Amino acid sequence: METKGITTEPWQVLDEHGTLRAGHGWPGDAGALDLRAAYRDMVLARRIDTEAIALQRQGELGLWPSMLGQEGAQVGSGSALRPQDVVFPTYREHAVAWCRGVDPVQLLGLFRGTTMGGWDPRERHFNLYTLVIGAQTLHGVGYAMGLVRDGDVGTGDAGRDRAVLVFLGDGALSEGETNEAFVWAAAQDLPVVFFCQNNQWAISAPFSVQSRVPAADRARGYGFPGIRVDGNDVIACHAATREALDTARAGGGPTLIEAVTYRRNPHTTSDDDLRYRAGPENDEWARRDPIDRLWKLLTGPDSPDPVDEAFRAGLAREEEALAERLRAGCRSLPVPDPGDPFRHTLARVPRDLARQRDEHLAFVAAAEEDPR
Repeated sequence: METKGITTEPWQVLDEHGTLRAGHGWPGDAGALDLRAAYRDMVLARRIDTEAIALQRQGELGLWPSMLGQEGAQVGSGSALRPQDVVFPTYREHAVAWCRGVDPVQLLGLFRGTTMGGWDPRERHFNLYTLVIGAQTLHGVGYAMGLVRDGDVGTGDAGRDRAVLVFLGDGALSEGETNEAFVWAAAQDLPVVFFCQNNQWAISAPFSVQSRVPAADRARGYGFPGIRVDGNDVIACHAATREALDTARAGGGPTLIEAVTYRRNPHTTSDDDLRYRAGPENDEWARRDPIDRLWKLLTGPDSPDPVDEAFRAGLAREEEALAERLRAGCRSLPVPDPGDPFRHTLARVPRDLARQRDEHLAFVAAAEEDPR
């Protein structure tokens, strides 16, 4: 697979024809991926994405960053987590949020502007979306330092040992925060896995202008392992992430995973991707679609877990119910109180900020009384 002039072959278990590649380590033990569940998660996550785009076009959301084409990378990695592990996402990990049990209506609240974040990070061990590119890498490393100091790493207790999974895009590799996070993770042997979804484009900048080597190769310079996987192969992404998280929980230090995939939609709904890339490139990646690929395996003659059209029909009904709930839930999100930004910023509000709050609330009240 060629990626913008970089030809290092990513590790692959399931090829684009839905065939398991011989000798590529099918992860068949008890911790292996539930293929039916993975297919379901990818399909429903894609429906969340599709409905959110429609809601934005209807004026119900201010913005939406699509993840179309990245479902395999996200469900594969997200399903490898244990409940006690902690996730630090970017702003595009909608399928990972789904795998962690975050209500997708809460995801919409952030982009509708009705919440200051959208969900309780402690409830699902899934932190708030980070819009500042690369900032979450340092947040995750700091949390991993805390796990070490709390003694929750390397004890051998499967229910206690924890790891941190940090998501980043290929564009974040050019940020200083990310490089600093790699340095600290390596120097202190921290229990953190960096999962880079290399979707080929940092907005309009192709990966080729950011790096002369595959992203996974950068790990070597910091002193920890890097692995390059086919990001449209949900099985490979799951297996690589599971192994890296196991290593981290056992005290074996960090890993960088580069999932080679493709962002098939614009960067966000405010972007025009046809100004910087060609349609045939998108078509080529559509033929490698992670959902279609797994369906071919599940319905093929050598399927390890055969399914039929009845399974797909039941899932389609589940999709429609989810879509309806998203539409209704989005429109019923409560209008935020104008005092919330002040109320939830500091535990103890200083005098100057309290004065600004009172002036702001008075201004809002006056505008409501006289909308002219």
